[in-house]
Amino acid sequence: MLYLRLARGYRAADLLRWLLTTTAAALVAALLLRALGRALGTPGTDALPRLLWCLPPLAAVGWFAAAAARAVPAARPERIRGLTAAGAGPVRIRLLIAGEIALACTAGSLLALLAFLVLRNDIAGPSLAADLGMGTPLPAAAPVTLLALVPLAAGLCAALAVPATDPLPTGAETTARTGFPTALTATGLGLLVAGAALELYGLRPGAAADGRPVDLPGGLGDTSHAALAGWAMAALGLAMLTGPLLALAGRVLALGRPSPLRLLAGRGLTAEARRLAVPLAVLALTAATVLTAFRHWGDRPGTGEALTALAAVLVIACAAAAALARANEVRHSRRAVSSTLLRLGAAPGLLFGAAVLRVLTAGTVLLLTGGLTAALAAGALS
Repeated sequence: MLYLRLARGYRAADLLRWLLTTTAAALVAALLLRALGRALGTPGTDALPRLLWCLPPLAAVGWFAAAAARAVPAARPERIRGLTAAGAGPVRIRLLIAGEIALACTAGSLLALLAFLVLRNDIAGPSLAADLGMGTPLPAAAPVTLLALVPLAAGLCAALAVPATDPLPTGAETTARTGFPTALTATGLGLLVAGAALELYGLRPGAAADGRPVDLPGGLGDTSHAALAGWAMAALGLAMLTGPLLALAGRVLALGRPSPLRLLAGRGLTAEARRLAVPLAVLALTAATVLTAFRHWGDRPGTGEALTALAAVLVIACAAAAALARANEVRHSRRAVSSTLLRLGAAPGLLFGAAVLRVLTAGTVLLLTGGLTAALAAGALS
């Protein structure tokens, strides 16, 4: 009943978040049920690899759930104030948000299960018979156990998204922390350089023991383990450098004698770099990895089941939705600053132009890190 009362105050953004969460959960549930149907239809094959290929979409849904849970308090501070006035503490508020997201994932899982059962009832054609496991009995515990993973993973990620010791936003202005620790930047640079060197070492002629590249299992291509390890290190280093690059880009915008537009955009991007770093880094890394994987493996025999277009689109969409949720959280946290500037006489067009300039600059940094990650991956898989 409490969630029904909360749903009465939903706005368009809340409904959109609920629908996106439900849709993502339904797609992951469909992938899990497809793996189950394949295992039932062809019991002689190994079902474990198919289930393992469902883990990236499941992790992507958990990541989106965590980002959505973080964005709810900033977007709806009046809800946090109301729950606090009703006697709910920080832990209970976080559990309510996590339960709301888990409920949306449960609805998506049930919709996928309903479609799966309906199609198994002699409705699907022969092309889907293997995916649905038609003609074989369906154990009741198998789909329930698999589909329970989706709301459990999403709810757990949402509950752990914000530490219980952090204060929840209530609409008051908060002071943004700027800059990044020198140790983090140095670590990112070190990982990038070491990973690139290790990748070059793995790609040199005769890197393997017998003078030939190592053939990875599953038909994933001919490359050395050292090259893949080097790419992983370099990609992690680039992800760690996304935040410092955003802060540096903001400082570059405000260099010299900047105009009010450049000054607002540069200072705002520098202040927001810390919160935007992680979702943008995950988005760049995910997009580069998925696109490179399809380029190298998508047209090879035996990988069509694993690298499905649905799973790839779902992973990228969840990463993009998480980045948009964090951007929306940042936008709501700047409402006090924007209202103060408007009261001081700033033109609304100036604030809009500064926001557009921040988005363009952040997009340039995202393309830079994502392009470098894709280039390193292409080299490792060549």
